[in-house]
Amino acid sequence: MCAFPVNANNIVTTNLDAGTDDPSAARVNLKNALDEITNIINAKGQASGIASLDSNTKILAAELPDEINSSSGQSLTLDPNTGIVIVEDILKLNPRTKSQLNAVSGLADGMCAFASDVDADSAGADGVPVYYRDGFWRTFSNNAII
Repeated sequence: MCAFPVNANNIVTTNLDAGTDDPSAARVNLKNALDEITNIINAKGQASGIASLDSNTKILAAELPDEINSSSGQSLTLDPNTGIVIVEDILKLNPRTKSQLNAVSGLADGMCAFASDVDADSAGADGVPVYYRDGFWRTFSNNAII
């Protein structure tokens, strides 16, 4: 397996750009360019290469990462054209204490979390899903401010 092409210097047109160029002088340039094209083709579905697409032009599930992290220090945004994000199975929210939730900057109405230090029921079970509205984290069950 060849490495994905990173050397644009292998694409040289010096001996190919004029009608008076000698074809024999262009042979090495053409061979190097074709080697780079072969590397692109061979990089399909390979690590550090090009993702394969299915018949619907979607990336194959096996080639999607298990985790996506924002490298810019910004929030990661999912923005489907329909405006709806579908989670097919279970959504896991990492438990956060009330003080951790209130320390988050950029809070906006509609955000959801799991408050780990809020009594869920009379039996004393801790932890409830909460949402942010009007400056407060609130429980889903009764809209109480936590």
